[in-house]
Amino acid sequence: MKPVNEQEALQLVVRAADDKKAENIVVLNMKGISLVADYFVICHGNSDKQVQAIAREIQDQAEEHGLAVKRIEGFHEAKWVLVDLGDIVAHVFAKEERDYYGLERLWGDAPTEDVAAVLQP
Repeated sequence: MKPVNEQEALQLVVRAADDKKAENIVVLNMKGISLVADYFVICHGNSDKQVQAIAREIQDQAEEHGLAVKRIEGFHEAKWVLVDLGDIVAHVFAKEERDYYGLERLWGDAPTEDVAAVLQP
């Protein structure tokens, strides 16, 4: 049961993060801004274990639904885990690292998606 379109894939990633109680989920629409991905999903966990659980759930849900996980970086350190799904890149941070790197500020010109709408059934 592969997601049919980009919005369904985005919904899958956001729901996976939300299922593991990720904090402050933000979705940046990177189309026309970055060549790396169409969307950045940014969130954080409150412990190393939670950061890893969020990243693992995103990976598991993606694979379960036929999305290719191109790479995962930073999993063992659990400070900034990057889950690359091609058009969607999830950035799962520890809170301190998220505050320090400030991707939302760095990419401040990127429009945000309504996460509440993405989480709707």
